Amino acid sequence: MSRKPDSGLGNIHASPSAPTRNIDWVLMVATGALAAVGLFVIYSASYSKSPPSGTHPYEFFFVTRQEIFLIGAVLGMVVVMSFDYDFWKDHSRFLYGVTIMLLVLVKATGALSGGANLSFNVGPLNLQPAEFAKFTTLLTVAAYLSEDRSDELPYHRFIIGLMLVGAPATLIIIQPDLGSASVLIAMAMGIMLVAGAKARYMLMISVLSVATVGAAVVTKIVNQYQLSRFTAFFHQNSTDPKLADVLYQGRNAIRALATGGIAGKGWLQGPITNAPKDIPVQWADFPFSAVGEQFGLIGCAVVLGLYAVVLLRIWRIAHLSRDLLGTYLCTGVFAMLLWQVFQNVAMTIGVMPITGLPLPFISYGGSGIVTFFALLGLVQSVHMRRYR
Repeated sequence: MSRKPDSGLGNIHASPSAPTRNIDWVLMVATGALAAVGLFVIYSASYSKSPPSGTHPYEFFFVTRQEIFLIGAVLGMVVVMSFDYDFWKDHSRFLYGVTIMLLVLVKATGALSGGANLSFNVGPLNLQPAEFAKFTTLLTVAAYLSEDRSDELPYHRFIIGLMLVGAPATLIIIQPDLGSASVLIAMAMGIMLVAGAKARYMLMISVLSVATVGAAVVTKIVNQYQLSRFTAFFHQNSTDPKLADVLYQGRNAIRALATGGIAGKGWLQGPITNAPKDIPVQWADFPFSAVGEQFGLIGCAVVLGLYAVVLLRIWRIAHLSRDLLGTYLCTGVFAMLLWQVFQNVAMTIGVMPITGLPLPFISYGGSGIVTFFALLGLVQSVHMRRYR
């Protein structure tokens, strides 16, 4: 009896246009390598050779939770890439509305962290709507702008697209979380630039972003802790005790990178990065400093090289997309990833203010890693269905 071959992953008898035969494995392996690096870095950044008397080392706490987050993130990516990205477009308005509602609720009832209402405490988990807003806002903006096929972005579509980004970005600034809001702005500028926005439109986005942040500062929506980070950036040699904590964190991150040398001091051998008190919350905010001290310039180059591979593959998929929607989705993911990597590395070396933006795929945190793997699921969906 003849049997029709099963279609599926790795089946050579499946049609060349079958989605499961068009997964970008280079992109998959590169992101998997970054996530693996993240597990080693989180363990080492939370490791202490000499824990305080009467306590137990807690490095396994963070790395174990990150492993669980990573499993959930991979499952989420598989779910996202299993559906045609048109499916997500059709549900973008609903998801966007849920996001706006959650951003309003988190300001009213969310848990405080550093004086900001950033997350919901759900049992042992902290869910950050600002992270999920990256996914839903990208879907909504890309879906709306892809409806127009002209070579130049019309002004009315630019304004509406700006409003779609501005609503969640403003709510995130109010939390206040300037770092996450900046990622949404970077995404919007990337998509609109590819969509054919004029230079003056880009200037308008920049001016409105600065004005919004300025208004938040004047009205004291941005708290003193957030402002101290910017003050510390412009006064890195200050002896002001009010800036001591922020300066201490930043200076030690720079010291860790500077003393790593070419090959580093070895895993778990960093006198700065293996003592959690030297760089507070290092596993979330400053993992790149652990890479620099323990693996040196070579380790930093490998990590940045992996990011370069991921970005190049996303850019390639944007060009291969079957339609504008796929191109805009990939462009938005490219812009968000590029900006967030730049911001985290730049604040680690002291050339940008400390914002608390995590290093994608490497920093500790469930909401962040789930969101970026979901975004990669969208990119994979575009690549898998690039044939009409």
